[in-house]
Amino acid sequence: MTQLPHSAGHARVRLRNASSDTLLESLKRLHPQSIDLSLGRIERLLAALGNPQDRLPPVVHVAGTNGKGSSQAFLRAIAEAMGKGVHVYTSPHLVNFHERIVLAGPHGGRPIAEEALVDCLARAEATNDGELITLFEITTAAAFLAFSEVPADLLLLETGLGGRLDATNVVKKPLLTVITPVSIDHVSFLGETLAEIAGEKAGILKPGVPCVVGRQELAAFDVIERRAEELEVPLHVAGRDFDMFEQHGRLIFQTPERLLDLPLPRLAGRHQIDNAGTAIAEASIVFGDALTDRALEYSLTHAEWPARLERLAIGGLHAYVVEGTEIWLDGGHNAAGGQVIAHALAELDERVPRSVHLIWGMMETKDAHAFIAPFKGLVERVYTVPITEEPNAFTAQALAEIAKAEDFDVVAAESVPAALLQSRMAASEPSRVLICGSLYLAGHVLKLHG
Repeated sequence: MTQLPHSAGHARVRLRNASSDTLLESLKRLHPQSIDLSLGRIERLLAALGNPQDRLPPVVHVAGTNGKGSSQAFLRAIAEAMGKGVHVYTSPHLVNFHERIVLAGPHGGRPIAEEALVDCLARAEATNDGELITLFEITTAAAFLAFSEVPADLLLLETGLGGRLDATNVVKKPLLTVITPVSIDHVSFLGETLAEIAGEKAGILKPGVPCVVGRQELAAFDVIERRAEELEVPLHVAGRDFDMFEQHGRLIFQTPERLLDLPLPRLAGRHQIDNAGTAIAEASIVFGDALTDRALEYSLTHAEWPARLERLAIGGLHAYVVEGTEIWLDGGHNAAGGQVIAHALAELDERVPRSVHLIWGMMETKDAHAFIAPFKGLVERVYTVPITEEPNAFTAQALAEIAKAEDFDVVAAESVPAALLQSRMAASEPSRVLICGSLYLAGHVLKLHG
């Protein structure tokens, strides 16, 4: 891994004595709120750091409610199959913070090394000098330092929350912007209506910079289209300028000029056809005539995006279930996510019928009723669990009451292993277990699973 340059003075002292975990804990204390949407604080810090956001590789800036990570996983795989070096910025992480900052390397991108992460965090902290700033803002500034100092051909930059006032929205001239499907989420920060939320997402549009727009409800698309007209942004819209669908076990992608017959995505769920199609539309703009069918085929069959309808390979959690039981994991956490997961679960049942048990944990900021409702008729029993070390998560009992109100057979469990054991006692043969409701829960599960 390319090493990042060290700064003098205070940052070097911190480097000798701190781990990234220690630094991150100290950075949390720089602002009393975990979320406070603004650009002023990060613009101040970036200016003091020498404006690394102006020295980045070409940027694909992505906003949306669902599908951001999956579509970028496909685009990253396409680019790397073409021999391109790709940086990636995503959030939240699942197991280790380092996952958020992927740096290009000679053998594909890898999460930032501990020494490099500590260096960038310490430099950002020293330069900030105790000023008010959120954890996401200062870690985004640290990520920009890393991205600006390691060569790459492309940076896939995902917003943390919203778009207009998101800390990533300081890149003045990205190569491309992307808005994946918008749905109701984070209403206390982004607005209570689909139009309000879409307006925040459309805040990443830049004058003259093309934008790929995934499938949208009309209320969301109208807002995006109006903003694009104001800024003279060329739009490339799913369902209008390009389309993607399954036909005879293949993925068909088409535009008025081109028809592609490709393998289905390895990522499970029909929604991944849309995510893959969005990525192909992005790649068509980014790479133009250099884009090859081989790179597209590689992307579809090799892209990885953990905890998105992921069937867990044999590991620690299988000790708690009947041999042959499938354990699936998904971090979806809003109403649209619940609908997508439930639809995929129904497809699995059509192909290989099995009794299904749901293990469910969720953050209190989410609409739990809207998330769980689509699973009616699909699952035999719901086991609710707390999310370890997350004080803003629902208790198992509170979620159980919500599930009961939605007419599910429900049991409150003290942990994921306890829920698996209770599920095992209720299953006389191999079943299908789906663990879902939160990316924080997904990260906890991956740690348990080893």
